[in-house]
Amino acid sequence: MISIAIVGTGNVGTHLFKAFYEVKDVEVSIINSRKLDTLPKSDLTIIAVADDAIAEVSSNISNSFVVHTSGSVPMNALQNLTSKGVFYPLQSFSKEKEVNFSGIPFCLEAENSKDLSKLERLVSLLGGKIYHINSEQRKRIHIAAVFANNFTNHMYAMANDICKEHDIPFDILHPLIAETSEKIKTMNPLEAQTGPAIRDDQKTIQNHLHLLNESQKEMYLKLTASIQHYGKKL
Repeated sequence: MISIAIVGTGNVGTHLFKAFYEVKDVEVSIINSRKLDTLPKSDLTIIAVADDAIAEVSSNISNSFVVHTSGSVPMNALQNLTSKGVFYPLQSFSKEKEVNFSGIPFCLEAENSKDLSKLERLVSLLGGKIYHINSEQRKRIHIAAVFANNFTNHMYAMANDICKEHDIPFDILHPLIAETSEKIKTMNPLEAQTGPAIRDDQKTIQNHLHLLNESQKEMYLKLTASIQHYGKKL
């Protein structure tokens, strides 16, 4: 049995608590970061708070092994005087949507092999996928994830606006989105690129621009230029 204390009741902390609560070999508790005086002794303390609060929160923890869950904060940002590590699940978390941790990549880092093995065991109990990633690599992964997930989702939001403005159901785009997501699992994204920009179809591009508002037009032109720039690598 391994005991885990999760500090932070946001999206990541809440989902980790729910997942570990279902694992029979784990005893887990979760507390608000402002109530560290009630933090129980545990084999592992997971800090799941905002990036800029990690240093301060960790400085008030004396448990034997403390990790954070951030993609962009280095391990040495932890200010506890005991063992340090990182337990970063590479996934998007929303409180209202359940998360299945099976197959989710976990980027792990620890100061010694014993603690690293402890983190590996926990990932295995959740059914996740283990990656040994140092702090510098993790920062780059986090940037890549912002492009692949956050920026892409913003494009979905813009597409949804266009559909909504013209009484078109957004779910008409769902099969297209799913096809591209599946395609890049077996193809280089650069080679999977389609559309008027990569074809340099100026007639279609100009027709599109006439249908867009100013902010949409600005984004369209920037993305078109970027796609054409990347296309030169083929």
